[in-house]
Amino acid sequence: MNYYEGKRGWVECITGPMFAGKTEELMRRIKRMELAGKNYLIFKPSIDDRYSDCMIVSHNKKSMKAISIEHGSEIKRHLKKNTQAIVIDEVQFFDESFVKYLKQYADLGYRVICAGLDTNFRGEPFGTIGNILAISDEVVKLTAICTCCGGVATRTQRIIDGKPAYYNDPIILVGEMESYEARCRDCHIVLEGDEKSNG
Repeated sequence: MNYYEGKRGWVECITGPMFAGKTEELMRRIKRMELAGKNYLIFKPSIDDRYSDCMIVSHNKKSMKAISIEHGSEIKRHLKKNTQAIVIDEVQFFDESFVKYLKQYADLGYRVICAGLDTNFRGEPFGTIGNILAISDEVVKLTAICTCCGGVATRTQRIIDGKPAYYNDPIILVGEMESYEARCRDCHIVLEGDEKSNG
C-alpha cells in the first residue's frame, strides 16, 4: 500500500542530472496510476520544445501527451472534477511562484508529481528546484553514467562548440545530446569568465 494512500495530498519530486531517467520515472508512475484507475493531467513548460510542444518526451523518445503552460496559475483552469493527480515535467523552468501552486494543489488533495534538473550546468541549484525539494513529501534523486569515466554522474555538463561552457554563459539553453553530457563531480568542468573575454 502506498504510504500516502488516504492522505489529503502530497508532492513528489524526481530530480537529478540530464540523462538520469527522470522523465522515464515520471512515466512509470503515470503508468501505475493508469493501472490503478486514477485520473491525472500532465503539464510541461512551454519553453521546453526540444522534442514536442504538446508532449513530454524522454531522451529514449518515449512520449505522453501533455498540456503546455507558462505559469503555475494556468493549471487550475485545466483541472476536472475527477482529476486526482497533477504531473509536471521540467519544473526547473518555472518561476519562483511555482512552489506556491504546488503547495496549494497538494493542500487541496491532489497528488502532485514533478520532475526536473536539480542543478544547472554550473553545478548550482537550477531556478526554483531547491524550494520545490524543500516542500516535497518525497524526493527521488536519480544519477546517470559519466560520459568521461563511466562513474556515477550527478552533474550536467554543457558543451558549446566542442568545449565546456563558461560560467557566465546563459543558464537556459534548451538542447539535446550534442549540447549536454552527464558528468561526475570530478569530470564536470565549468570554464571561468566568458568566451568573449577568454578568446
